[in-house]
Amino acid sequence: MAHVPVLEFTGERYTPERDREIAQEHWHRYAFARPLASGRRVLDAACGEGYGSAMMAAAGASVLGIDIGADVVAHARARYAAVPGVAFEQADVTALDHLPDASFDLVLSFETLEHVHEQERMLDGFARLLAPGGLLLVSTPDRHTYTDLTGVENPHHVRELYRPEFEAMVAARFPARRLFGQKLLFTSLMWALDDRVSPPQLASLDGQAIRPGITNAPMYYVAACAREPSTLDALPALSVLGDQAEGVYEEYRREVANYRRAMAHIAHLEAEIQRLKSPA
Repeated sequence: MAHVPVLEFTGERYTPERDREIAQEHWHRYAFARPLASGRRVLDAACGEGYGSAMMAAAGASVLGIDIGADVVAHARARYAAVPGVAFEQADVTALDHLPDASFDLVLSFETLEHVHEQERMLDGFARLLAPGGLLLVSTPDRHTYTDLTGVENPHHVRELYRPEFEAMVAARFPARRLFGQKLLFTSLMWALDDRVSPPQLASLDGQAIRPGITNAPMYYVAACAREPSTLDALPALSVLGDQAEGVYEEYRREVANYRRAMAHIAHLEAEIQRLKSPA
């Protein structure tokens, strides 16, 4: 990979130099798609910096990454010039009329829908571009969990959807669908260190009660959409992304250490104040 200056992180587009929560959220979606890419014609719609397109190409796909930003397209072309099978083009993902019908087997649209007003037009375009047996993976934040519960508005999002709105939008265009929830969770994993295959066991801790399955409210949804139900058979019921660097956990440990140092310093200052107030 050629040495190219990194893109400035503005909050609108993820860059792979960012770490912790945002990294795991973004990389996980492409990691989910990666096993489906080999030998396929892939459209990475609103590809941004290009790291996901390069990942799909490295998995054996022929990839077209499209983004509206001339700066990010130029960056992607330079940074991933040595990656075979990937090309980048500047275009509006809500206006892809120049691309021929049924020309892609896998369409990816991650972190895109909430950034455009013409969401229906974008999905209509994806439906037209999807070849028989093709699959669309499209993500969106859940407005209730992402915005309503946090009270924080993302200035880069122009149209967020609630789950029923998102499901109705994809259902109107794709007869076969499967909806996945995504959220970073503080979890404890136990995995077998032998070669025997056995089904997973899933449980959630709710206070002091153990409940079966994952019961957390998703922060994001990823919809897998197709015309033929059999296209969805290859998708896993659960996808887990590990982080060997443990970036989120490391940040947590640093913040706890900073908090403890601050509290110790405050206690020292309070003791000094009391000493100075005390009569000699």
